[in-house]
Amino acid sequence: MTKFDKSRLPSRHVTEGPERAPHRSYYYAMGLTEEEIHRPFIGVATCWNEAAPCNIALMRQAQAAKTGVKGSGGTPREFCTITVTDGIAMGHEGMKSSLVSREVIADSVELTMRGHCYDGLVGIAGCDKSLPGMMMSMLRLNVPSVFLYGGSIMPGRVKGKDVTVVDVFEGVGQHSAGKLPDCDLTELERHACPGAGACGGQFTANTMACVAEAIGLALPHSSGPPAEIVERDDFATKAGEAVMSLLKRGIRPRDICTRKAFENAAAVVAATGGSTNAALHLPAMANEAGISFDLFDVAEIFKRTPYLASLKPGGLYVAKDMWEAGGVPMLMRALLDGGFIHGSCMTATGKTVAENLKDVAFNPSQKVMKDVAHALAPTGGVVGLRGNLAPDGAIVKIAGLKHIKHRGPARVFDCEEDCFAAVQRREYQPGDVLVIRYEGPKGGPGMREMLSTTAALYGQGVENIALVTDGRFSGGTRGLCVGHVGPEAAEGGPIALLRDGDMILIDAEIGTIEVELPAAELAARKTSWKPKPASFGTGALWRFAKNVGPARHGAVTTPGAQHEVRCYADI
Repeated sequence: MTKFDKSRLPSRHVTEGPERAPHRSYYYAMGLTEEEIHRPFIGVATCWNEAAPCNIALMRQAQAAKTGVKGSGGTPREFCTITVTDGIAMGHEGMKSSLVSREVIADSVELTMRGHCYDGLVGIAGCDKSLPGMMMSMLRLNVPSVFLYGGSIMPGRVKGKDVTVVDVFEGVGQHSAGKLPDCDLTELERHACPGAGACGGQFTANTMACVAEAIGLALPHSSGPPAEIVERDDFATKAGEAVMSLLKRGIRPRDICTRKAFENAAAVVAATGGSTNAALHLPAMANEAGISFDLFDVAEIFKRTPYLASLKPGGLYVAKDMWEAGGVPMLMRALLDGGFIHGSCMTATGKTVAENLKDVAFNPSQKVMKDVAHALAPTGGVVGLRGNLAPDGAIVKIAGLKHIKHRGPARVFDCEEDCFAAVQRREYQPGDVLVIRYEGPKGGPGMREMLSTTAALYGQGVENIALVTDGRFSGGTRGLCVGHVGPEAAEGGPIALLRDGDMILIDAEIGTIEVELPAAELAARKTSWKPKPASFGTGALWRFAKNVGPARHGAVTTPGAQHEVRCYADI
């Protein structure tokens, strides 16, 4: 077992020397031996809670991670942080808390690590915002770190077909259109989610799990096994062992997450037709690493990367299927062979991407992923847009869509609830562009997802319609849905100036979004625009609204590593 010199590790401040006797007394109180106190301290952070199935398997995996740490010469210190689970927060005011939770997770992990002087971190997360939040804390602290995804849920089974929670959201739309009886909706809700794990399609959780592997913070294949499969515990043990190896070798998250690594991550999102939320979370993570990587940088990678994996909601398969077909390493093998990712990037294994993939061969007989020569589409499943309606950019997911160009009149709503009610009443016309504004990072506040509305539209069988918002969309959203429009309405962006009937043109093929109004008309409307009163006067949502930046840069609340005075890892 490796012996570690603690003279330059953060934990020396709480364990070494006569003056730390009071501190050591607390550790003796918790049953640690003298030897364990003088080993490196490794935080094992999870987002365990009983809010949703995404998180209930995380504490079990934490125990396996602790075994790996302890067996490799470290002393694990387990702690939990929060999550806000989007599936339950969706469609009501609770969703305002979702994106804010990403910042709280990053902050709370940072504070726990700083307060107790831990030397390394294993972070285990299972739900949408908890994955980037955990990785943001790793990049902010810059101590040796390994990320572990808690795993996806097994697919539900209804009438001989695999289903996910998105089918239930879409079932609500079918029900409102008279296409789904009460008994069938009840059967769907009872069987769509059969146990522990995050939503099974290539929604935000699985997208960010793939990002964790692609960017190098997670071990190869570790994003694949579903939450209830015992093999996931093996990856947890390996994560504990790996963090100790990184500590020994002095490899830190910012050594791993370089500009090229972020490009690799964006390429994997595009190749899987992943969630548009990745275009929010990658810039936020890059901010913590001191790297400039905004929405347009992400969109540029999306634009040049082929679409290779047929995953729900735009494709046919779920996360479990991709794992069984070869997982993220198989996909990265195809991208590396095609010249779409950088093989020289360091990873949590202590090896480069190319070294990790050395023995991986692409298997053409599996059905989930294609190689570059047989790509499902020549460009990625997510597209960046720009135009006079979104000078600071917007994002749209086109994986599996035939309808990627649209011109139609605006139907303007100042919150999601009003739009959802109109959709439920079917108060729209084919060709309309439904606009939901004042739902951006500041305006919401919290940049809500619009899955309830988009799923209702899809469930009603509507195709010739578009939706545009300064808020976000779920990774489960399908249809021509444009999000992250910036500047947002609360900042007086062009979306705030729209009126019913204004003609909007969306062209996801060339990457534009325009309102057919002359610049002089928009300028005239701006002179009479007044900001809406703040929705909150105190509390976490008020504080978020006061501090949050634009979606283009990740909707972050801190200046990032470029403004860092001293790195925590060097205290």
